[in-house]
Amino acid sequence: MAKELGFEPEVYRTFGDYLTLAGYYRIQKGLGGLRSWMDRQWHAKDKDVSTSRIHELIVKLDVDHIYTTNYDRWIEQAFDNWDRPYVKITNVGDLATKMQKGTQIVKLHGDFDDDASLVLDETSYFERLEFETPLDIKLRSDTLGKSVLFLGYSLTDINIRLLFYKLANLWKKERVAQQPPSFIFFPRPNPIQQAILERWNIKVISPMSDDSTREIEGLLAALADVRQYSAGVSCETGVRVHF
Repeated sequence: MAKELGFEPEVYRTFGDYLTLAGYYRIQKGLGGLRSWMDRQWHAKDKDVSTSRIHELIVKLDVDHIYTTNYDRWIEQAFDNWDRPYVKITNVGDLATKMQKGTQIVKLHGDFDDDASLVLDETSYFERLEFETPLDIKLRSDTLGKSVLFLGYSLTDINIRLLFYKLANLWKKERVAQQPPSFIFFPRPNPIQQAILERWNIKVISPMSDDSTREIEGLLAALADVRQYSAGVSCETGVRVHF
């Protein structure tokens, strides 16, 4: 961004945080050039999703919903590679026209195919904090009575944390039912986050070794085995995977 705006990168970095700097770039140039650059960098031809065991397991979990804050297309390409049906949901139009069979891949922070959907700068992030966009309403609905698995996601976004705080408070007021637990995988033990998240009924999964990739593969493989074993059996809780 700095180079395109005529600044030295180290100087530009001192003028604000990343959201503010992206906001200035958007004012001066729009997001088209930056989006194109990110798209080229993240979808380099030397990368092949078919070699990713984790992506293969994500596809074969056959869950109803995947929420991702990533702009890239790797999850969609994984579904294409392993020939599984899916629909990509980026905006309210997708909600109205694409409710069909297959996993719903919800691009919560936007998608490279729609510049207006990208949550990248300070203004767009503030708008998401209101939690009133169609995708936010859908997320609230989907998570109200279901278990959620956060994977590869630190749960640092204040809007997502606020959602689960409110959900926990809502369930505490209920007298006739118990909130389904959710789960988050941390690559290393974090007792502080664990204590806070467990108050919101989010259980922390910590790896048994330093190889977090292998641990995630093992977790997803175990879940896939459970899903396969219970195929055809009614399951009210289900699984939601968030990246």
